[in-house]
Amino acid sequence: MIPLYSAKQVRDADVYAINKLGISPIVLMENAARSIYDFTVEYSEYFQNKNVGIVCGKGNNGGDGFALARHLLINDFEVVLVFLGKENDLKGEALDNYRIVNNFLKDYPKSKLIHFKSLKDINKLRNCGVIVDAILGTGSKGELNEPFSAIIKSLNSYDAFKIAVDVPTGLDLETSTGEVVFQANLTITLSEYKTGLFYHKGFINSGEVRKGSIGIGNRYYDLLTTKDFMVEPSDALIGLPKKAINSHKYSAGKVFVIAGSGAYPGAACFTANAVQCSGAGACFLAFPKSVKQVAQKKLDTAIVIPYNDNKSEHLRESNLPDLEERIKWADVLVLGPGLGREEETLNTVRIIIDQYKSKYMVIDANALYALGNNLYKTISMKNKVLTPHHKEFADLLGIDLNELESDLTGYGKEFSVENNCWLVLKGAPTLVFTPKGEMLINSAGNPGMAKFGTGDALTGIIAGFIAQSKEINNTLISAVYLHSLAADLLVNKKTEFSFTANDIIEELPNAIKYIRESVV
Repeated sequence: MIPLYSAKQVRDADVYAINKLGISPIVLMENAARSIYDFTVEYSEYFQNKNVGIVCGKGNNGGDGFALARHLLINDFEVVLVFLGKENDLKGEALDNYRIVNNFLKDYPKSKLIHFKSLKDINKLRNCGVIVDAILGTGSKGELNEPFSAIIKSLNSYDAFKIAVDVPTGLDLETSTGEVVFQANLTITLSEYKTGLFYHKGFINSGEVRKGSIGIGNRYYDLLTTKDFMVEPSDALIGLPKKAINSHKYSAGKVFVIAGSGAYPGAACFTANAVQCSGAGACFLAFPKSVKQVAQKKLDTAIVIPYNDNKSEHLRESNLPDLEERIKWADVLVLGPGLGREEETLNTVRIIIDQYKSKYMVIDANALYALGNNLYKTISMKNKVLTPHHKEFADLLGIDLNELESDLTGYGKEFSVENNCWLVLKGAPTLVFTPKGEMLINSAGNPGMAKFGTGDALTGIIAGFIAQSKEINNTLISAVYLHSLAADLLVNKKTEFSFTANDIIEELPNAIKYIRESVV
């Protein structure tokens, strides 16, 4: 896994470099600028016959922009600099680089430095092939004030390749939030990868993230601790269940899926089919007897266990005696997809979770709804994996969706630690929270996954993998990644418009094969 660091940890690297290593601030800025330049020119196709626009703020981020401009100038690029301040607003190495580039510009008449007065000055960047955001750095928090908000909106509207220095302006790295954020195609993050660039608003606005350098090496970061990580393909291979040479269908993982209803039969079938495609040896699906044929027709190999619903088409507490034997038999129990929200069904779900406290369970969809109103606090969550999307998680916590998304990491970590469970927060990207307070960011997936059934398929894959491994943490990481990798492989075959949840399930074996063959 790739470690991710907080904005404060990265800022403290400068202090370490200056006080412990004796590197002067001007050298650190020069190292940063050279690193930014090296990455920038890799995208030279966007420079053809066009200028490079750089918008500089008043701090060290702006200083990086001034130094970058010098490197571009001496390598025959034309530069239009817009500075959002005055010379007396600057200090230290930022001021030094401002003065240096000002002197350089005397010998480069086609390039210019503009002191911002109005949005008309920003409009002079409209024809630049590349626009560099060097406005605000990692210390920026909260929403942008004017004129910054208007400036970023203007820059976002231009047809240019956009590069952010260290962090897109407007992004609060601590919470990965921001109403108005610079929409970068490339973010060159200095020193190390920062957590806030890889999820929520950072994921949306950072584009490709490349790691630049201030010239201090890795020793400082090797001594730090972090609980945030980016999942790599090798992690998926580590968590892939191992098949014993003498496996049989009941030793290869047993899953009992309690899901579906007359109103929502499809979700249960996606889940059950995914269980078996993930390698589990046996899968049974509990389903209302009055409509069992609906489910049976949609299943590949899972076996339906019908319960007497008296034509109600949903689960009731009176059905529990008929299900008890299979619940005890199963290595993993799945609850939720398509069960519906009838009160007697929700009550039955709570009884099952409370009664089988140590059982491995994957809890999804309507079963999550059964735990709302703080009822999850009254039931043991040991060995449980909860798989909500953002709205389901907000409802579970009893808060507004906007409040949840104002601090996804805070709410996710607190929930998983306090309830001693694993939380798979489905989204773009999917976030996995562990009982140890870790956040693991899935690095695979694409917009084509935003369709009915893909979450149900993930639930089945998670259950199937855990049933085989009898372990959650590494197995869960593998299941989440491979589910998304299957979707990524499908993009090349069908584009992100056309593949379905069934396609993801069918592509899972190819994703597993891909990981086995590509990870050394």
